[in-house]
Amino acid sequence: MAKETADKEFLEFIVKSLVDHPDEVKVDRKVDEMGVLLSLKVNPEDMGVIIGRAGATARSIRSLVRIVGLKNHARVNLKIEEPEGGRVTTPTRGRRAPGAAEGEVSEGL
Repeated sequence: MAKETADKEFLEFIVKSLVDHPDEVKVDRKVDEMGVLLSLKVNPEDMGVIIGRAGATARSIRSLVRIVGLKNHARVNLKIEEPEGGRVTTPTRGRRAPGAAEGEVSEGL
């Protein structure tokens, strides 16, 4: 891994390992006076996985990318690009409404 692109390659590796559509992961790297900016684009269906519950996964990825940047004496920031057309709601994976038990029937009183 070349020093200049170690942060980009590291981010691609992490994200491609997490998402369902790894072929649609795009990372752009720009350097300016503020440091390095990595812009991440993923399939809209994978946004929830990348952001995580309350943004925990995104925060963790940002921390790891910053650590790789510090090792190479660079300030690295991560921007997660929102998909075109706004947010996409994805179907929940086998989840029920809170408080609903399987086979539960509501009775009107």
